[in-house]
Amino acid sequence: MSIFLDDDDVARLAGTKIKSRQVAQLRVMGILFYINASGRPVVPKSAVEGNSKQINQPEQTWMPNVLKHG
Repeated sequence: MSIFLDDDDVARLAGTKIKSRQVAQLRVMGILFYINASGRPVVPKSAVEGNSKQINQPEQTWMPNVLKHG
C-alpha cells in the first residue's frame, strides 16, 4: 500500500494526463505535491483524504494593521 496517489488518480484529480498541466492544476487547487525525478507530480494521499490536519501548514506571519484593513 502506497502513501501516494497513483498516476491514474493524479490524472483524474487534475483532469489531464499531461505532467505540466497536472502541476499547474494542483497548484491552482492548493493540493500538496512533490515533483519526482521524471518531472511527474506525486501527491500524498493525506493531501486529499480530508484530514483536518494539513501537512506543512505555514505559520501565520505577523502583518501590520495597515495592511490588514486595506
